[in-house]
Amino acid sequence: MKFSEIQIFLEQIAPLSYQESYDNSGLLLGDASREISGVLICLDVTEEVLDEAIRLGYNAVIAHHPVIFKGVKRLTGSNYVERILIKAIQNDILLYAIHTNLDNVSAGVNRILGEKLGLRDLQILRPMSGTLKKLITYVPLAHADKVRGALFAAGGGNIGNYDQCSFNVAGTGTFRANDKARPFVGQKGSMHREEELRIETVFPAFLQGRMIAALLKNHPYEEVAYDIYSLENKNPEVGAGMIGNLPQPEYVEDFLAKAKEVLQAGVVKYSGPGDRKISKIAFCGGSGSFLIPAAKAKGAELFLTGDISYHQFFDHEHRLVIADIGHYETEQFVKELIFNLLIEKFPNFAARICALNTNPVKYL
Repeated sequence: MKFSEIQIFLEQIAPLSYQESYDNSGLLLGDASREISGVLICLDVTEEVLDEAIRLGYNAVIAHHPVIFKGVKRLTGSNYVERILIKAIQNDILLYAIHTNLDNVSAGVNRILGEKLGLRDLQILRPMSGTLKKLITYVPLAHADKVRGALFAAGGGNIGNYDQCSFNVAGTGTFRANDKARPFVGQKGSMHREEELRIETVFPAFLQGRMIAALLKNHPYEEVAYDIYSLENKNPEVGAGMIGNLPQPEYVEDFLAKAKEVLQAGVVKYSGPGDRKISKIAFCGGSGSFLIPAAKAKGAELFLTGDISYHQFFDHEHRLVIADIGHYETEQFVKELIFNLLIEKFPNFAARICALNTNPVKYL
């Protein structure tokens, strides 16, 4: 199969438009139209990871972290990024990254982390705005069901736990066809009145092309009237971090001890008293200190992430336990997540989770 099939599938789950502005997710090296012998899935691309792909005979690597974050001005092998790129080019290995776009979807990195921690009622901690649009169109009554169904099939009409959502208002449309027109209803040169239904439905902004194509293909009119509006509504399915509940309250130290074991962490750093009970947990895989204010605002009793600085531990203000359990530790399950997605979609394709632990942090 071609890598483009994998790329299209992954970017339907985690659209590139959902990545943070500083990020560099997507195809980093190689031709998506090439045939793929197998995919090695990792958290970080290292020279050793490429060696494993070469031993397996695989010519594609999917990583969570992009190996190219800053501009590469030369390829002399003077640093690890340049050496990785040189080795990948020499061995014709394609490199792909799925980073903050996978962090920011409800079925992504934080979902699997929350499930591993035994949390329930998981929700996005800081929903993202500007990711939704609304399409409005006007359809003859007899064709409304067909057009509406096509828009739903294209990805429109999903709101939280509901699908096929739309608003419909009956009205009268008027138009007059000129000599060059081929009107579906009415006569050339004469004003025509048609009973129509105004259909409104929301959709993810990245699906705009698909929505328009579905509308034009299924609408009976030669000239289709429609409007598209950008919405500022927060999208509950897209955003940073997550928040959930323990099945029953636990002491802080008991919960952190369990989390340490589940994540196989070398150490846990935390602030605040460990002998009080908590039930509402906010968390973020990777580096999530920017979400401390959101965790407070949502009433979390503990916030778990990686890369907390010394002074940020003071930000709890006796209202929130802040716990740093490690960057790698909170993101390690992304390999399992990507593998399961690929195997479910392409059951006969060769995919393997990298056997190496690429965590650069060691503990005594």
